[in-house]
Amino acid sequence: MEIKKGAKKTCYFCENGKEPSYKEYEELAKFLSERGKIIGRRQTGVCAKHQRILSREIKRARQLALLPYLIT
Repeated sequence: MEIKKGAKKTCYFCENGKEPSYKEYEELAKFLSERGKIIGRRQTGVCAKHQRILSREIKRARQLALLPYLIT
């Protein structure tokens, strides 16, 4: 039985030479689900370093009311 592996996703931030920032909340919204939860690394393809920074910046943007905590 063969196991098929999908194409390896590349990190959005490494590719563009950017760092996640709470000031660019439209960009951060791409990494939230339709319910407002942070999407995991496996689905987004972001590297571990940038996922840690991304989650911190999303939480920061939520505190400043730039992003919602949850969407009902």
